[in-house]
Amino acid sequence: MDVPLSRHALSRRTLLGMAAAVPVSAALSACGSSGPGTSNAAATYWYLQGQPQEGVRAGAVKAFNKAHPKTQIKDTTFQNDAYKTKIKTAIGAGQAPTIIWGWGGGTLRTYVEANQVEDLTSWFDQHSEVKKRLFPSAFGAATVDGKIYAMPCETVQPIILYYNKKVFDQVGVKPPQSWDDIMALVPKFNAKGIAPFSLGGQSQWTNMMWLEFLFDRIGGPEVFQAVIEGEKNAWSNPAAISALTKVQELVKAHGFIKGFSSITADSNADQALLYTGKAAMMLHGAWSYGIQQADGGDFVSSGGLGYMNFPPVEGGKGDPSNTVGNPAQYLSISSKASAEEKKAAKEFFATGVLQDAEVKQWIDNGSVPIRLGTEKVLAASKSAEFLELTYDIASKAKTFAQSWDQALSPTAAETLLDNISKLFQLSISPKQFADNLNAVIGK
Repeated sequence: MDVPLSRHALSRRTLLGMAAAVPVSAALSACGSSGPGTSNAAATYWYLQGQPQEGVRAGAVKAFNKAHPKTQIKDTTFQNDAYKTKIKTAIGAGQAPTIIWGWGGGTLRTYVEANQVEDLTSWFDQHSEVKKRLFPSAFGAATVDGKIYAMPCETVQPIILYYNKKVFDQVGVKPPQSWDDIMALVPKFNAKGIAPFSLGGQSQWTNMMWLEFLFDRIGGPEVFQAVIEGEKNAWSNPAAISALTKVQELVKAHGFIKGFSSITADSNADQALLYTGKAAMMLHGAWSYGIQQADGGDFVSSGGLGYMNFPPVEGGKGDPSNTVGNPAQYLSISSKASAEEKKAAKEFFATGVLQDAEVKQWIDNGSVPIRLGTEKVLAASKSAEFLELTYDIASKAKTFAQSWDQALSPTAAETLLDNISKLFQLSISPKQFADNLNAVIGK
């Protein structure tokens, strides 16, 4: 099995998200943070370092331990690469922490197939109140073959189409309401020396977001679902070929910033192109808002940033409410844990995850927690307009597709990302892309 948490996923869901506050700590690769009273810890919990997320996670553990003096959680934090390596090794050796933090999807499936994580289906049946308070869309990536193997937690991160309002006003154009509008805007921005779209193409997963939306808007969620289900030649679906062709048409029309293949998203260079007005639009995750708020001077506070869901494609089958991205983060329980440790972990799931204080902290950090009924708290936030849009997209989406590089197995995800790069560089055709990906379906 390849690295269970892909490098792309880690950079996206941590380095970028954390950039909204404090850079990733260069401290020791792992350090405990549970405080006193953890020597009798009944359950261990590993997660990632880096503020502001680390502080919220540690706060939830601390609050739980205080409320449960006899049922303690001992948490340990890791830097990105250290976690990626450590969790793979620990799970493979049957020495995983009691609570395993991750993103669900294809990686979770590999854990399930190796019998390394607990089936939580009956627990959720018995604790229906826990399930009912969370976004229904969060459970897809926690489910393998109809059974739930992870507790959805933390925040929802749909992919958003951002635009620079000041640049749009300068050129005298309106935000796109369709794919045809996008293609019509391209020459207008280029004529003014402004890149239509910013793109950190060296990072590969940034390119992937374009395909995710085009597949959905043209063919509906069933097109990619056929890949997940191992359907032979699923990538050759006519809707898939149409989506691949449209992406290349956008590249050929100079829709993206010149030299996008050498720009990395990890450095936030793609975001800077948007808030400095060098690019008019950018497709990126909900976490980008906090980064632009922190790094873009008064760009966000002055009302310069616009945002919307991806527009429909004329004649497409996909529902315009559909979205893609990270439906949540996920906590699984190691099947090798003792009965006492499993009991403590489940108590944490029931009474320690997404309690009111944690929910408020996520919102204060510019994120939307996956708990239903937070509209009033979101409305009171300084980022209310953006957070309410994110909440609406996530809670009202007919389908919330998980990022493809997380939904697929690590092997298939690597092939996908490599071929997406080639597609955007125009070095392979849509048919060659489909043939290469069909070869790894189910692997």
